[in-house]
Amino acid sequence: MQDIFNTKDAQNYIDRINKLTPETIGKWGKMTVDQMLTHCNVTYEMVYEPQKHRAPSGIAKFILKKFVKPKVVGEKSYSQNSPTAPQFLIKERQDFDLEKKRLIGFIQKTQQLGREAFDGKESFSFGKLTAQEWNNMFAKHLNHHLDQFGV
Repeated sequence: MQDIFNTKDAQNYIDRINKLTPETIGKWGKMTVDQMLTHCNVTYEMVYEPQKHRAPSGIAKFILKKFVKPKVVGEKSYSQNSPTAPQFLIKERQDFDLEKKRLIGFIQKTQQLGREAFDGKESFSFGKLTAQEWNNMFAKHLNHHLDQFGV
Protein backbone atom coordinates (compact mmCIF):
# COMPACT_ATOMS: atom_id res chain seq x y z
CA MET A 1 0.00 0.00 0.00
CA GLN A 2 1.24 3.47 -0.82
CA ASP A 3 2.09 5.89 1.99
CA ILE A 4 -0.03 9.04 1.84
CA PHE A 5 2.50 10.70 4.16
CA ASN A 6 5.37 10.09 1.71
CA THR A 7 6.06 12.98 -0.68
CA LYS A 8 6.55 10.75 -3.72
CA ASP A 9 3.45 8.62 -3.04
CA ALA A 10 1.30 11.70 -2.36
CA GLN A 11 2.50 13.18 -5.65
CA ASN A 12 1.56 9.94 -7.40
CA TYR A 13 -2.04 10.38 -6.21
CA ILE A 14 -2.01 14.00 -7.38
CA ASP A 15 -0.64 12.97 -10.79
CA ARG A 16 -3.42 10.40 -11.12
CA ILE A 17 -6.06 12.98 -10.15
CA ASN A 18 -4.62 15.39 -12.72
CA LYS A 19 -5.29 12.79 -15.45
CA LEU A 20 -9.03 13.06 -14.78
CA THR A 21 -11.21 15.28 -16.94
CA PRO A 22 -14.85 16.31 -16.51
CA GLU A 23 -15.63 13.73 -19.22
CA THR A 24 -13.87 10.78 -17.52
CA ILE A 25 -16.33 7.89 -17.12
CA GLY A 26 -16.19 5.32 -14.33
CA LYS A 27 -15.64 1.64 -15.04
CA TRP A 28 -18.28 0.72 -12.43
CA GLY A 29 -20.72 2.39 -10.07
CA LYS A 30 -23.13 5.27 -10.52
CA MET A 31 -21.01 8.29 -9.61
CA THR A 32 -19.83 10.83 -12.12
CA VAL A 33 -16.20 11.93 -11.88
CA ASP A 34 -17.14 15.21 -10.13
CA GLN A 35 -19.25 13.30 -7.60
CA MET A 36 -16.36 10.90 -7.00
CA LEU A 37 -13.99 13.77 -6.23
CA THR A 38 -16.52 15.23 -3.79
CA HIS A 39 -17.04 11.78 -2.28
CA CYS A 40 -13.28 11.44 -1.71
CA ASN A 41 -13.19 14.90 -0.15
CA VAL A 42 -15.65 13.80 2.56
CA THR A 43 -12.96 11.64 4.20
CA TYR A 44 -10.72 14.70 4.50
CA GLU A 45 -13.55 17.03 5.50
CA MET A 46 -14.15 14.83 8.54
CA VAL A 47 -10.55 15.59 9.57
CA TYR A 48 -10.15 19.22 8.50
CA GLU A 49 -13.74 20.53 8.37
CA PRO A 50 -15.66 18.38 10.90
CA GLN A 51 -18.36 21.04 11.34
CA LYS A 52 -19.68 20.05 7.88
CA HIS A 53 -20.74 16.62 9.16
CA ARG A 54 -22.74 15.26 12.06
CA ALA A 55 -20.79 13.05 14.44
CA PRO A 56 -22.29 9.59 14.89
CA SER A 57 -24.25 8.98 18.09
CA GLY A 58 -23.03 6.64 20.83
CA ILE A 59 -24.71 3.48 19.50
CA ALA A 60 -23.83 4.27 15.88
CA LYS A 61 -20.23 4.99 16.83
CA PHE A 62 -20.02 1.68 18.71
CA ILE A 63 -21.31 -0.20 15.64
CA LEU A 64 -18.91 1.69 13.35
CA LYS A 65 -15.93 0.94 15.60
CA LYS A 66 -16.83 -2.72 16.04
CA PHE A 67 -17.93 -3.74 12.54
CA VAL A 68 -16.97 -1.09 9.97
CA LYS A 69 -13.60 0.13 11.25
CA PRO A 70 -11.68 -3.11 10.50
CA LYS A 71 -12.82 -2.98 6.86
CA VAL A 72 -12.04 0.71 6.46
CA VAL A 73 -8.63 0.90 8.15
CA GLY A 74 -7.41 -2.59 7.29
CA GLU A 75 -5.15 -3.29 4.33
CA LYS A 76 -7.61 -5.31 2.22
CA SER A 77 -8.85 -3.36 -0.82
CA TYR A 78 -12.49 -2.42 -1.24
CA SER A 79 -14.51 -4.45 -3.71
CA GLN A 80 -16.37 -2.81 -6.58
CA ASN A 81 -19.79 -1.42 -5.66
CA SER A 82 -19.10 -1.66 -1.91
CA PRO A 83 -21.82 -0.14 0.30
CA THR A 84 -21.44 3.58 0.95
CA ALA A 85 -22.22 5.36 4.21
CA PRO A 86 -24.98 8.01 3.85
CA GLN A 87 -22.69 11.00 4.43
CA PHE A 88 -20.55 9.83 1.51
CA LEU A 89 -23.45 9.67 -0.96
CA ILE A 90 -23.17 12.58 -3.39
CA LYS A 91 -26.45 12.94 -5.26
CA GLU A 92 -26.00 16.24 -7.11
CA ARG A 93 -23.48 17.13 -9.79
CA GLN A 94 -20.48 19.09 -8.47
CA ASP A 95 -17.94 21.62 -9.75
CA PHE A 96 -15.21 19.34 -11.15
CA ASP A 97 -12.38 21.90 -10.99
CA LEU A 98 -13.24 23.02 -7.46
CA GLU A 99 -13.51 19.46 -6.11
CA LYS A 100 -10.30 18.41 -7.85
CA LYS A 101 -8.45 21.39 -6.36
CA ARG A 102 -9.85 20.64 -2.90
CA LEU A 103 -8.82 16.98 -3.04
CA ILE A 104 -5.29 17.81 -4.15
CA GLY A 105 -5.08 20.39 -1.35
CA PHE A 106 -6.24 17.85 1.24
CA ILE A 107 -3.67 15.30 0.03
CA GLN A 108 -0.89 17.89 0.18
CA LYS A 109 -1.93 19.08 3.64
CA THR A 110 -2.06 15.51 4.97
CA GLN A 111 1.37 14.70 3.54
CA GLN A 112 2.87 17.92 4.93
CA LEU A 113 1.42 17.41 8.41
CA GLY A 114 2.97 13.97 8.34
CA ARG A 115 2.56 10.67 10.08
CA GLU A 116 3.25 12.16 13.54
CA ALA A 117 0.21 14.45 13.35
CA PHE A 118 -2.06 11.46 12.75
CA ASP A 119 -0.66 8.90 15.17
CA GLY A 120 -3.32 8.59 17.88
CA LYS A 121 -5.54 11.23 16.22
CA GLU A 122 -9.25 10.85 16.88
CA SER A 123 -11.33 9.75 13.90
CA PHE A 124 -14.79 11.16 13.35
CA SER A 125 -16.30 7.67 13.36
CA PHE A 126 -13.74 5.17 14.64
CA GLY A 127 -12.05 6.69 17.70
CA LYS A 128 -8.27 7.01 17.93
CA LEU A 129 -6.36 5.57 14.98
CA THR A 130 -2.71 4.87 14.43
CA ALA A 131 -0.90 6.70 11.64
CA GLN A 132 -0.87 3.44 9.68
CA GLU A 133 -4.64 3.08 10.03
CA TRP A 134 -5.10 6.67 8.81
CA ASN A 135 -2.79 5.90 5.90
CA ASN A 136 -4.69 2.73 5.03
CA MET A 137 -8.00 4.58 5.09
CA PHE A 138 -6.81 7.49 2.94
CA ALA A 139 -4.71 5.45 0.48
CA LYS A 140 -7.17 2.60 0.05
CA HIS A 141 -10.08 4.96 -0.59
CA LEU A 142 -8.16 7.03 -3.12
CA ASN A 143 -6.84 3.94 -4.93
CA HIS A 144 -10.31 2.44 -5.10
CA HIS A 145 -11.88 5.48 -6.74
CA LEU A 146 -8.97 6.41 -8.96
CA ASP A 147 -8.98 2.82 -10.23
CA GLN A 148 -12.75 3.14 -10.70
CA PHE A 149 -12.11 6.04 -13.07
CA GLY A 150 -9.18 4.39 -14.85
CA VAL A 151 -6.30 6.51 -13.60
